[in-house]
Amino acid sequence: MYDGFYNLSKKPFQLNADSDFFFNSVVHKRALAYMRYGLTQGEGFVVVTGKPGTGKTMLVKELVNSLNSDNITIGIMVSSQVGADDLLKIISATFGLSYEGEDKSTLLTRIERFFIQQATEGKRVLMIVDEAQNLPKDALEELRMLSNFEMSGKSLFQTFLIGQQQLGETLLLPEMEQLKQRIVATYQLKPLNEEETKSYILFRLEKASWQQMPQFDNNVFNRICSYSQGIPRRINTLCDRVLLFGYLDELTVIDLSAINKVIADIEDEASLTTDEFHDVLPGANATTTDADGSVEERIIALEKMVRDLQQTVTKERALLRKAILLQLDMDAVYNENL
Repeated sequence: MYDGFYNLSKKPFQLNADSDFFFNSVVHKRALAYMRYGLTQGEGFVVVTGKPGTGKTMLVKELVNSLNSDNITIGIMVSSQVGADDLLKIISATFGLSYEGEDKSTLLTRIERFFIQQATEGKRVLMIVDEAQNLPKDALEELRMLSNFEMSGKSLFQTFLIGQQQLGETLLLPEMEQLKQRIVATYQLKPLNEEETKSYILFRLEKASWQQMPQFDNNVFNRICSYSQGIPRRINTLCDRVLLFGYLDELTVIDLSAINKVIADIEDEASLTTDEFHDVLPGANATTTDADGSVEERIIALEKMVRDLQQTVTKERALLRKAILLQLDMDAVYNENL
């Protein structure tokens, strides 16, 4: 909705990992450098960890887009709680190998033959495991065993483990020592600082053909960084809501009060649980008071909640009205061009 109002070519703060919006911050640049260094080694494991929303999946897409498919065969797996045998089946499926009804030894033989075939064609095989913190230890051990496949002294298989911080903790366990010794590069993604947060927001706006409409007061970026803790996904969520708020209120300038209002709305929504709603309702013994407050206090709280809900409904109606008008305008333009 707001993209049309602000003449944007697309939504600048969408949550899906669109590589067109890859922001090469200092931390992401270093992470890519470590990953590319690991590739030059051609063996072992590369580990990248970070909090949820720090851009790990975007990193994977950026790396894959930059690789030459003529000399490397890439498989990408988003992991779940899979054991060692299921892992082999997932790897087989990823590289187009049959796996139904096969035992472990058959799967291993078929996978090794595939690795050898790729090597004879001048290719290396790279498996990128996203959300690798979900892999149990036996699955990680199976990946380590696959890294033993060699031909003419060269490794046939390399693995990148991309995951949340729990992955790093798992790899520090004593039983993971053999895998840890095969890690050739590791990097932990950090959140963006205040300056990078501002650059990140402006970068994404410009990628969406932003023409200074709406304008952003300079003092809003520190507030956005503070609230989001510099985590890109949280920045996207907040900024998307800010632009929607600006659209509803027809703002041409996003100032600190607008940011604070949106943050307050988000926090109110987070606190508005079913239990809290019931807490303010008068109970069966409405004539008595208890530690939670008097009947009058509960009624006042309930009235406030009703007012807040009414305001939300009013905004939703305004949004619907604008959507209908926008669609009518688009239909008119379309009909004129027929």
